[in-house]
Amino acid sequence: MASGVALRLRRSGFSVIMTELHQPLVVRRMVSFAEAIYQGEFEVEGEIAQRIVAFEDLHKVIRVGKIPLVVDPDGEVVDWLREETCERMAYVLVDARMTKKKPERSLEQADLVIGLGPGFTAGQDCHAVIETNRGHFLGRVIWDGCAQSDTGTPESVGNHSVERVLRSPTDGILKNLATIGDHISMGQTVAMVNGYRINAPFAGVLRGLLYPGLMVTSGMKIGDLDPRDDSRYCWLVSDKSLAVGGGVLEAILASPDVRRMLLKT
Repeated sequence: MASGVALRLRRSGFSVIMTELHQPLVVRRMVSFAEAIYQGEFEVEGEIAQRIVAFEDLHKVIRVGKIPLVVDPDGEVVDWLREETCERMAYVLVDARMTKKKPERSLEQADLVIGLGPGFTAGQDCHAVIETNRGHFLGRVIWDGCAQSDTGTPESVGNHSVERVLRSPTDGILKNLATIGDHISMGQTVAMVNGYRINAPFAGVLRGLLYPGLMVTSGMKIGDLDPRDDSRYCWLVSDKSLAVGGGVLEAILASPDVRRMLLKT
C-alpha cells in the first residue's frame, strides 16, 4: 500500500522519503520499495528506491531522482528534516503501516498527517484518513471520522478468498521453494517452515512470498497465490494501492496550508 502511494506521489512530482523496518515483512515484494532494504536498490514501475544508512544522504538520493529508503521504525527522520532544513517547506506524513489500531503519532508531527485505513480518526490522530476497504468508498478522503472497520477477510480473487493467502503452519525460519511469478500447480510445495510444507491449495501464479530466511510465526501470512494465472500482475501495483495513492494526492492538494506552501516552491 505504501509503495502505491509513493508511486503516485513521485509521478506527480513530489519528493518522497520512505522509512522501513530492519526486516520488512512484505509479501508482494516485486511491487514494494521495501525490497530495497534487502537488495540496496529496487525498481517498481520505473521508479527506483535506494537504501541509505544516514539521514544526511537523503537529499543526494532525491537529487538523482530516486526515493531514499531508510531503516527508521520510529520515524525520527521527520524531526531531523525540520531541524536540518532552513527554509520553510511543506511536510506531509503518510502513515501507511496498516496496523489497524490507534496510532501513537500526533497531529503536530507534520503540516499534514494522513492515515491509511482502520485505526485512524480524522481530527484526533491525523488530519485525513484514506479508505482502504474495497468497494464504493475505496480511496475516498475522510476529513471527519474514521475508515470502515477491518473485515478480517482477504478480498476475493477468481472466487478464492481466504485460501489464496498462504500462512505459516508453525514458528521457524522460512525456506522458499518457489519464486514470485512462478506458475504453481495444485498441491505443489511453495515453502517450508521448520520441516512443515506449505502447499498450494489450487493452481495459479505465486504473486507474493516473504523474503527467504525470515523468522515467521504460526499463522503469519507468508505468500499470495493468484488464481488468474497471469504473471504480469506480480510486477504491477494493484488497482487498490493506486486508488489509495490517489486519495493521498487529493488530500495533499485539498489542504489549503500545504497547497499554499507548495505554490511558493
